[in-house]
Amino acid sequence: MATEQERADLIAALAAQRELFQITLRGIDDEQARQRTTASELTLGGLLHHLVSCERHWATVIEERDETAELDISKFDGEYAMGPDETVAGLLAEWEAVAAATANLIRAEASLDTSIPTPTAPWTPERVWWTVRFTVLHILREITHHSGHADIIREALDGANTTYQRA
Repeated sequence: MATEQERADLIAALAAQRELFQITLRGIDDEQARQRTTASELTLGGLLHHLVSCERHWATVIEERDETAELDISKFDGEYAMGPDETVAGLLAEWEAVAAATANLIRAEASLDTSIPTPTAPWTPERVWWTVRFTVLHILREITHHSGHADIIREALDGANTTYQRA
């Protein structure tokens, strides 16, 4: 059974990793957020868009517990792109709302040990069940994984990164 301290620690770890990612975006305008700086198609804005979408998705998986859910990979078109009507400020505000909802979900969940079904996908055609805790840790893994990408993209853009920002 999860203690209140464990729940608080998960919420704090997610918040700390979101903050590190957001530091990498400090001082970036919308044009820079759309700019490719490496051989990869990834951009800072695209990564931000993905993290907002990803966290929202996994929170929904926890809430809905749909044993028939299938991942719709057609929705992946544009998953790693900042849309033409999106802005860094708008996506950050959206992420703040998603983060608050995730924190509320972690606090309200009866047990972090509850096993929930994950959507099937071409790479996991058989249903996999994760605990709520593991699903929250998966969100954390996504943020930390893509923070490294963001650092590299930012360094190539203007020499700054999470630990060094130009004035």
